Amino acid sequence: MELFLAVLFFAFSTTITPGPNNVMIMSSGVNYGVKASMPHWLGICFGFPLMVLLVGLGFGVVFERFPHLHQLIKVLGVAYLIWLAWHIASAEPKAIEQGKSKPFSFMQAALFQWVNGKAWVMASGAVAAFTSVGGVYWLEVSVISAAFLLVAFPCVGLWLVFGAALRKVLTKALFQRIFNICMALILVISVIPVMIEIWYYYFTPAAGG
Repeated sequence: MELFLAVLFFAFSTTITPGPNNVMIMSSGVNYGVKASMPHWLGICFGFPLMVLLVGLGFGVVFERFPHLHQLIKVLGVAYLIWLAWHIASAEPKAIEQGKSKPFSFMQAALFQWVNGKAWVMASGAVAAFTSVGGVYWLEVSVISAAFLLVAFPCVGLWLVFGAALRKVLTKALFQRIFNICMALILVISVIPVMIEIWYYYFTPAAGG
């Protein structure tokens, strides 16, 4: 119980703060509304805890043995996030209303966790911080995953509802365009730390790149 409460506070503080998932779900709420964004929301809520579970049970070991594979995923993730930022910034409000653009599906949102830099930091950090040498490892990892599952629904949902509320305010196409550009910029800013890490890894000899 003590472990669960500790992880719960950690999960809440990291899940409620701005990051690629929250920026994108809020943008989805603005552009598509709550109902259409439900698969996106559920994909995040189930996809990230599953990622934590898989990282804790073995993927972390794989990436420790093959660091280049982990770095490659980060590079692909940054490229994908930049492409998403461009897609958000260039989205035409009228095109969205006419159904020419669609929100993330459940599977897209779930798979997105694997190219999300903040998700990797949260997952690996939680597993490293809240597992013990003498404890039942698989049980501890399961508790960590359950904590993230529990907080994901209200935390991510809050960003979705906030986005949907802004939808009523951003009635003019110009305002919605400005909002989308701002969200795209925030999304790019959120991956800058990962870009710096990639740069040091590949272009600094001491880092082994």
